[in-house]
Amino acid sequence: MFVSPGEPSYPALLAATPSPPGLFVRGTMTIDDGLAVAIVGARRASAYGLEVAEALASDLAARGVTIVSGLARGIDTAAHRGALAGGGRTIAVLGHGVDVCYPPENRALADEIAAHGALVSQFSPGAAPEAWHFPERNRTIAGLALGVVVVEAAERSGALITASAAADFGREVYAVPGRITSETARGPHGLLRDGATLVRSWIDIVQELPSPWRDSVRDASIERRMTPGVDETTVLAALAVDEAQHIEEIIVRCGLMPARVGAALVSLELTGHARQLEGQRWAAIGARSGRP
Repeated sequence: MFVSPGEPSYPALLAATPSPPGLFVRGTMTIDDGLAVAIVGARRASAYGLEVAEALASDLAARGVTIVSGLARGIDTAAHRGALAGGGRTIAVLGHGVDVCYPPENRALADEIAAHGALVSQFSPGAAPEAWHFPERNRTIAGLALGVVVVEAAERSGALITASAAADFGREVYAVPGRITSETARGPHGLLRDGATLVRSWIDIVQELPSPWRDSVRDASIERRMTPGVDETTVLAALAVDEAQHIEEIIVRCGLMPARVGAALVSLELTGHARQLEGQRWAAIGARSGRP
């Protein structure tokens, strides 16, 4: 299927950008895809980056947010997989024809995306993945989303082109912090220095979305108060002591990645299960504050 700007089925967010492209579509796009966030980043991602991208995508998709990315290796692939694991929709924007699979190992993933969202491209069917296609593809990713989350990226990368386009379009720009010694942390840290929103969990993303989109996100806080998720349950068990604990102690006790512990603590705080004290210490609600 091919849709042109001005047609009723053309994405409204992309239509609001300068010179929006016509789109070839494999799969389906719906009006609900207006509530969309892009998650992009390095192809050669770390285990930490992959885990964070997948978790953010899953948490957002489970709350009705469509995840947009580029089907590239690394962060993009993790974002699409996370959205599907969360039971939500995802859109892959391609730098080649919708009938071409690149990278080839993502063929099964592409089929699943087409069944639970869409593969879209501004390039004709059969078009090969030429290098000059991808900057244009990145602008389309930004145009389809209310905001762009960058998870690991070098100082000069396609992810930063996407973030720059998002800023040009007046969309939100988010960045996930990384290790200061990591090459792929330089991109996100530069964005944070320039005013991007720091992301610790899906909540940080949703809070910056424009209304009424923010109000359209399905909030699972009541459900979480009744039945905390796996990570929240693990962290809450680690907090079940008389004294408040430093976040580093909690990470050791839980055996989880720091990013997952941080996200779980924020969720527990928002749902009334835990509270943060001075000195990066945390306590379960009802526990004593412990060391002065």
